[in-house]
Amino acid sequence: MSSRTKSRKRAVDALYAAELRDAMATDLLEETKQSVIDHQNQDEIFDFANDLVQGVLANQLEIDALLESVSQNWPLERMPAVDRAILRVATYELAFANETPAQVVISEAVALASELSTDDSSTFVNGVLAAIAATRKPI
Repeated sequence: MSSRTKSRKRAVDALYAAELRDAMATDLLEETKQSVIDHQNQDEIFDFANDLVQGVLANQLEIDALLESVSQNWPLERMPAVDRAILRVATYELAFANETPAQVVISEAVALASELSTDDSSTFVNGVLAAIAATRKPI
């Protein structure tokens, strides 16, 4: 698993836990970083995870509006919390970061949905992110 993949999972975990615990995702990410015993390569992983979390938090209103606009008949509050976290991280990367190819962002998000959420989530996440990617401006 690449360090970017691990970073995305850490970011999703922090955003998901923050929503469930009504806490700050950045604080939870820092707590997790402090509790990691094997520090090999962890600074790079947590630095990118922190960038993703900060990006989501700074742009959450726009991210949520974009998600609502493409996920027809599925308001955010109706989605599983883990799907919201996955979609927010991936939407941030697609719509605001623009440094990773859309196919990579979507593939990683679908893999996370397959691993962490319901049987139907990977298909749903793929469809929502493909619609967002179709509106992405070329770099």
